[in-house]
Amino acid sequence: MEIETKSCQNCKKDFIIEPDDFGFYEKIKVPPPTFCPECRLQRRMSWRNERALYKRKCDLCQKNIIAMYHELAPFPVYCRECWYGDSWDATSFAKDYDFSKTFFEQYKEFYKNIPRLALWQRNVINSDYANMAAESKNIYLSVSAVAGSENVFYSKCVDKSRDIIDCLNIINGSESLYENVEAQSNYNSQYLLLCRSCMDSYYCVDCINCSNCFLSNNLRNKQFCIRNQQYTKEDYFKELEKFNLKSRASREILKKEFEEIKKIAIFRFGNINKAVNSTGNNLLNVKNCKNCFEIYDVENAKYCYRAFNFKDSMDFDYGQKSELLYEYTTGAMNDYNVKFTYSAMEFIRNADYTESCRNCSNIFGCISLRNAENAILNKVYSKGEYEKLREEIIRQMNDMPFIDKMGRVYKYGEFFPIEISPFPYNDSLAQEFFPITKEDAKKNGYLWRDQDIKSFEITIPVNNISDNIDEVSDKILEEVLGCAHKGECSHQCNTAFRLTNYELAFYKKHDIPLPVLCPNCRYYERFKVMPALKLWHRTCMCNKENHFHGTGKCEVEFETSYAPERPEIVYCEKCYQQEVY
Repeated sequence: MEIETKSCQNCKKDFIIEPDDFGFYEKIKVPPPTFCPECRLQRRMSWRNERALYKRKCDLCQKNIIAMYHELAPFPVYCRECWYGDSWDATSFAKDYDFSKTFFEQYKEFYKNIPRLALWQRNVINSDYANMAAESKNIYLSVSAVAGSENVFYSKCVDKSRDIIDCLNIINGSESLYENVEAQSNYNSQYLLLCRSCMDSYYCVDCINCSNCFLSNNLRNKQFCIRNQQYTKEDYFKELEKFNLKSRASREILKKEFEEIKKIAIFRFGNINKAVNSTGNNLLNVKNCKNCFEIYDVENAKYCYRAFNFKDSMDFDYGQKSELLYEYTTGAMNDYNVKFTYSAMEFIRNADYTESCRNCSNIFGCISLRNAENAILNKVYSKGEYEKLREEIIRQMNDMPFIDKMGRVYKYGEFFPIEISPFPYNDSLAQEFFPITKEDAKKNGYLWRDQDIKSFEITIPVNNISDNIDEVSDKILEEVLGCAHKGECSHQCNTAFRLTNYELAFYKKHDIPLPVLCPNCRYYERFKVMPALKLWHRTCMCNKENHFHGTGKCEVEFETSYAPERPEIVYCEKCYQQEVY
């Protein structure tokens, strides 16, 4: 087929469907989308709550738990032990399909009865306060810590790494990091941005294979540098002592200088390495990947985010080791041909419109189902009955579509509508990437929950938190510290926070003064650094005469996730290489 331009039925903007896209849709037997890629991403993210956690009881064992679902959620919520246990059977909630009602109407009624997992966890150890964590150990108030990570605190998107505090997007065996963003194989470093294979370094931007570097940018294979100036080993450590890293007041001065370094550093148009025929940002070892972000070890993907080791997928977020996924979000592992799904957790094959299922094949509209085949709304059929009923439901979805409160039409081929998400829009990941107001949410028919008023007995107000880490004793572990934002920000501020044993030991070991912001506020401050999950067509900002383009400004064009209004100096590949190597 030829390129086709369509109008998004959500934002009304035009978007393009390319011939290869049609080939993929034909392969998995779905119609072309009616939402543009950005609106499809927003819709999927509205079904993922990462950071809004609530105290409640497990509806089975009645013990007190932490959950991503508020106590007013319409369905039962089970602790990890109960949900994974054998004391209940999801098929006991099975329903017959009613052809007099739309599919999504029935799904919304059906899902009110099925138990959900309090915090999304798979194969984790000692991680009672971790959401969206898998195959890891000792994860605390962190999100998407996976692939054998260990000792991860207040961080997000950490793979195969350990001893990580207050970091974002850390992969490939990194260790002992604090306030790193976009790190690969770094060790014992603090406040690094877009650095790889660096160790014992502080406040650096885009440095590779460096050690003992401080307040520097765009360095390669260097050591003992301060503000990009070379020092001897002895002089470097003498200078380092002068910065008084144990003091928060000194650190605040360094953070301000670090912000100035970001303004003069040269940013490559995209953090893309070992990529063939691919576009997006933060790509590593990929081939034929278009408009993808935060992915690695991937082949043949489009519009995907935060996933690795998969192939032949589109509109897929958060997962690994899977194939033929489409309009899918959260937690895929060893899945095949799964469409329009939130959290088909593992070993799901040939599934549509499922949620939190495990070890199943040939399922449609199922929730919390395990070890089942040929099921619709959790009711098991013979293979022939299943295939016939599935085709009848798809026809009915096209003939009798669900129409949401804004008139958007949902036939077969659309992901779950935002308005039936179990999460309030402002609790979901969509609010981070696509923020809207309460009024806009209500106008669109989305669920919204005003933040619960938190009342803590703060024993150490923010102004009384010790400036120097050497002044802090273990008694601090018994205290409640006040957050500097005092709940007056838009960061889901907790207004107060406490320290853990591991955290305090880490701060003391690495000469880090105590934080004055709660974990949520620290995360949102870190999140500001990240460019958007979209591409802009821009021109290289280089105007240096000694580069390949000669006198005058470089005219090379490219697609980049750095928006034109952002402060970074963004170069094309050639100018970047010429400048930093």
